[in-house]
Amino acid sequence: MHFRVSHIKLLHLLPAAAAAALIMIQPAPVAAQGSGNVYVMTNQATGNSIMVFQRDSSGALTYLATYASGGNGAGTGGDPLGSQNSLVLAPDQQLLLAVNAGSNSVSVFAVFGHQLKLLDTASSGGVMPVSVAVRRQFVYVVNAGGTPNIAGFEVNASSGHLTPIPGSTQNLPGGAASSPAQISFRPDGGSLFVTEKGDNLVDVFPLVQGVAQAGTAFASSGTGPFGFAFGRNDIAVVSNSAGGADAAASAASYAIGPGGMLRRISPAIGDTQTAACWLVVTGNGQYAYTTNTASGTISSYTVAPNGDLALLNSVAATPGDVTPIDMALSSDSRYLYVRDAGNGAISTYSIGSDGSLTSITGAWGIPDTAQGIAAQ
Repeated sequence: MHFRVSHIKLLHLLPAAAAAALIMIQPAPVAAQGSGNVYVMTNQATGNSIMVFQRDSSGALTYLATYASGGNGAGTGGDPLGSQNSLVLAPDQQLLLAVNAGSNSVSVFAVFGHQLKLLDTASSGGVMPVSVAVRRQFVYVVNAGGTPNIAGFEVNASSGHLTPIPGSTQNLPGGAASSPAQISFRPDGGSLFVTEKGDNLVDVFPLVQGVAQAGTAFASSGTGPFGFAFGRNDIAVVSNSAGGADAAASAASYAIGPGGMLRRISPAIGDTQTAACWLVVTGNGQYAYTTNTASGTISSYTVAPNGDLALLNSVAATPGDVTPIDMALSSDSRYLYVRDAGNGAISTYSIGSDGSLTSITGAWGIPDTAQGIAAQ
């Protein structure tokens, strides 16, 4: 694999016993102001792994190292998993979780500065895991193959070991046609939210002491609900891929009410682009961005405190090829990182106070099988 990032460095791992001891007795060091890491999952069928890039205070990336996940990826190019959040950081940024779609497993890494250490690789509780979510000690995975389902685990804070939660496995309401795209916890932890792009459903699974109950499906506002993120007041903002129909991409917003009932706030607001997939919302909740994979563009929306959406810029940016897929915001929402499936690049943008995007130097050398990106 060839990397065209300047000042390429390779980290040497600590001896295994010493690294384990350090990880168990002290947390990951806090990154310097404006700096951190960006992680990309290779999703290779011959062995999945995580690439680590250091982000400096200007947003620029330097490749550091690659860590094996202990499982296999799906190994097909373009948009191999058709999902968002196949790779996620825990909110405290001390754990990184990845799905291994080719071996039906989930991996847990400890984050230690700019290094990763694999702690556990466990069965995903189904076939072809495509998205994972973590909140406190709870981890949930959505499996897209076989009978699509969600499965829950508890993660040990010290060892990183995953233990299945009895009774947590629930089939998706849409059944075999569901084609799930993402799973995530509602910010208050009271339920799980899942998008089913195959049958235009969004699901809410109530949680009782961390155990998922049977899900309720709601008709999506817009077709092909794909990626989503939560903004202010626990509002879910969801992209709609519209099955790749020309110029039919959109985004919608929802509130989850008492008893897990879903209430539409904004109907599908079109961006005049094609195949909106990944979606992120800035930390202040004011702006949302979608990648329009077939158009090769990024669109931006404003998000009002009550969840109302308005299209800000149909073409906020144009990455370096025609297939932008995964996106991740830096933890301070100053930078947006976009994986370009067609040229093995990470396009990088600084985010202005008005929501505008300005291109800055990115990185190259990502395998064409890759899927999943996360950032500190």
